[in-house]
Amino acid sequence: MPKAWENKMTKSLFRLDLYCILCSLTAAHGLTDEQKEFQKVAFDFAANEMAPHMAEWDQKEIFPVETMRKAAQLGFGGIYVQPDFGGSGLSRLDTSVIFEALSTGCVSTTAYISIHNMCGWMIDTFGNNEQREKFCPDLCSMEKFASYCLTEPGSGSDAASLLTSAQRKGDHYILNGSKAFISGGGDTDVYVVMCRTGGKGPKGISCLVVEKGTPGLSFGKKEKKVGWNSQPTRAVIFEDCEVPVSNRLGEEGQGFGIAMKGLNGGRINIASCSLGAAHACVQLARDHLLVRKQFGETLSNNQVSYLASGPFKLAEMATKLVASRLLVREAATALQENRSDAVSLCSMAKLFATDECFNICNQALQMHGGYGYLKDYAVQQFVRDIRVHQILEGTNEVMRMIISRNLLTES
Repeated sequence: MPKAWENKMTKSLFRLDLYCILCSLTAAHGLTDEQKEFQKVAFDFAANEMAPHMAEWDQKEIFPVETMRKAAQLGFGGIYVQPDFGGSGLSRLDTSVIFEALSTGCVSTTAYISIHNMCGWMIDTFGNNEQREKFCPDLCSMEKFASYCLTEPGSGSDAASLLTSAQRKGDHYILNGSKAFISGGGDTDVYVVMCRTGGKGPKGISCLVVEKGTPGLSFGKKEKKVGWNSQPTRAVIFEDCEVPVSNRLGEEGQGFGIAMKGLNGGRINIASCSLGAAHACVQLARDHLLVRKQFGETLSNNQVSYLASGPFKLAEMATKLVASRLLVREAATALQENRSDAVSLCSMAKLFATDECFNICNQALQMHGGYGYLKDYAVQQFVRDIRVHQILEGTNEVMRMIISRNLLTES
């Protein structure tokens, strides 16, 4: 084939790849007009209020309270909390769409917002009206912030073995123990705590809401992390901490079930944050290919680039992004509809999306070459922030265990 024809075909293929990639980046296919509207609001907020500050929040470890309160004014503080106590009353699919969009501006901050939303939902869903009235309005407005306290130094993946104890004494529980790796720990106001009120195993676990300032509640040092630096992480420590019985969500022994139901949604939320990071990185990689020159040509037209890590790689990245998005949205719909396959789909979505989206971000960094390793370029922060998504909300090894167990026990 003549060289001129090869070059022409290469450029035509790139234009086709670029068109497909641009379509994938809209993220609006299949959405209702209403969903497209709040998706646009979230994308605009991410671009105007988050992305310009993302690097500073990371480098200076700033917890952007006022920015999050602005997000709450748009309804993002209690997205799937019911409207009667200040929530937006949206669906799990709506929530996924919003978190993907927000994460294009800052993964770390959006991930905290997702945890805060999960806590608000747990109180709204499992609390009585007095508890909902007490906590939900301030959480939905983000006048107060929440943290989820399940993981302990000795019980990560094996959450049912947690040791933090709550002994009932009259109308209070005396709480003793500690929680590890708590997002927002020390800076937040409300702690949704899983603790042991009964015997060993999941049936001995209950759920208490502990308020900041309660005597006996303290915090460890602020952890130094690879990513997620716009949200503080500390141990949460309970030493003869007195918590009113009226702050218990549900009945004694229901805590583990509450925790797992929260995590099913949390897995979709964190997968959605991964989508946002991948979405942003595909766009950054595309822009880099269009402007970066090597051997006298932009990488988008360079033959060496095509054979190595250029436009064809970009096409693969966009394909994986769309596949991940479809699975996450299917899982969100299944959870909203309380389908029998919801738990498996939530685990699949978390496993697939967090793995594939990390690979997308990592490939985007590779395509930037040495520039991708500089903190002046956003792609490296997306890589650092998204890496932990394969660990938290249940490690991806645990996701495989849940999926395989459900497959092997199906009748």
